[in-house]
Amino acid sequence: MLLFTLMAAMTTFGGGYQVGLHSIRNIGMGLIGTSLTYDASSLFYNPGGASFVDERFSFSGGVTFLMSRATFQAKNEAYQENVDHKMNYPFYFYAAYKPIKDLSIGIAVNTPYGLSMSWPDSWEGRYLIQNISFKSITIQPTVSYKIKDIIGIGAGLIISYGDVNLQRAIPVNGPDSADGQLTVKGSTIKYGFNAGILVHPIKGLNIGVDYRSKIDMGITGGDATFNVPTAVASKFNYNKVDVSLPLPANLDFGVSYEINGKIMIGVGLNYVFWNVYDSLKFTFKSPNAAVANLISTSPKLYKDRLVTRLGVQWKVNGMLTLRAGGYYDPSPVPANYLDPMLPSSNETALTCGLSLYPLKGLSIDASFEYLMGSKRDGISSPNDTPGAHNFEGTYYTAFYMPGIGLTYNF
Repeated sequence: MLLFTLMAAMTTFGGGYQVGLHSIRNIGMGLIGTSLTYDASSLFYNPGGASFVDERFSFSGGVTFLMSRATFQAKNEAYQENVDHKMNYPFYFYAAYKPIKDLSIGIAVNTPYGLSMSWPDSWEGRYLIQNISFKSITIQPTVSYKIKDIIGIGAGLIISYGDVNLQRAIPVNGPDSADGQLTVKGSTIKYGFNAGILVHPIKGLNIGVDYRSKIDMGITGGDATFNVPTAVASKFNYNKVDVSLPLPANLDFGVSYEINGKIMIGVGLNYVFWNVYDSLKFTFKSPNAAVANLISTSPKLYKDRLVTRLGVQWKVNGMLTLRAGGYYDPSPVPANYLDPMLPSSNETALTCGLSLYPLKGLSIDASFEYLMGSKRDGISSPNDTPGAHNFEGTYYTAFYMPGIGLTYNF
C-alpha cells in the first residue's frame, strides 16, 4: 500500500487506486459488505458485525484472478498504444473466534493492492511511466463486541506493508540523444485503524457504518537508480529518494434486509476522502541539480467521491445460494491531471456469484465482476517532468475478475 500513484495504474484504473476484492461472497453482491454478518469477512468490511456471526469459529479465504485491458489514443493523431497487463491474484484470509457469546476476536489478511503492468519502453508516454510492479499485504487484528443482540461495535489495528518497483524513461543529453531510465525501488510499513458499528433493530434488518482511517504511506530512503549514457553518467549518481503519498480515509454506510430468510437486498454508500491526495512528491537525496530537479512534485488534486452499491442474494435451497449486484464508482481525477500512471475513468461494475454447500458449515464460493470504464479524455501537464508536457488523449479501460473461495463456519 505504498507509492500508490507511482504505481497508480495498479488496482482499478477507475475510481482512484483503491480496490475492494476482499470477499468472494461480497463481490457477488456488488461489494455491499458493510451491513452483512454472514462470516469472518466482517472483520474487514465492518468490525462491528463480526460479533453477530452465529458460529463460534468462522474462516474465509479466497483469490481473485484480475485481468484488464487499457488503450491510449493520442488526440488528433493516429497514434494508439495498449498496456501490457499480467494477470494478478489478490487474495484474502479471515479467521474469527468467539470465546464467549457476545465477543469475537479475529485477524484479517488482505492483499488489496498488487499489480504488474507495462507500457512499451519506447511509447509516447515513457517519460511518465514504463513499468510498474507492486505488492502489498495488510494485517488487521480485530475485536468485536455485541450488546443485547442489537448493537455490535468493533475496531482493528491496520498494519500495512508494501514494496514497489517502478521504471520511467528520462530525457538526457548524451551524444546519441538516447533516453535514460530511472528505477525506483523501496518498501515501507505503516499503520492505521478500522472501526465500525452494526445495528440490528428488528428481525432481518441490519444497518452498518464503518470508518477506515487515512494512512500516510510513502517511502523513506528508497533506491533511485539511473541508467544513462556514459557521457552523462557523472551527473546521475546512485541516489536515495523519499516519496510521500497519503491513502484516503473511507466512510461506509450500508443497509440490508432479509425477506422470509430467503431473499436479501442491500445497498451501500462508500465515501472516499480523496482530497488528501493533492500531489505526488519526490525528494532526492542528492546535491546534484540534474537529479534533484529531475522530478520533484506532480500535482494531482483529487476530489472526494461517493461510490453507490446495490446487491441481492437468494437462498435457493440448502445447497445453493445465488447473488448479483453492481456499483458506480466516479473517478476522483480531474481531466486536466489525467495521465497513464492512473488513467482513471468513471466505472460501472456488474457482479454475480454463488455458493455451494457440500457439507454443513462449508461453502464453495464463486464470483465474477466486470468493471467497465467510460471513455475518458484528459491531459497531463506535469510541469516538473521533462519530456512529458501536455500528454493529451483518450483512455479506454475494462477489467474482468473471476474469483473463488471457501468459507467454513462451525
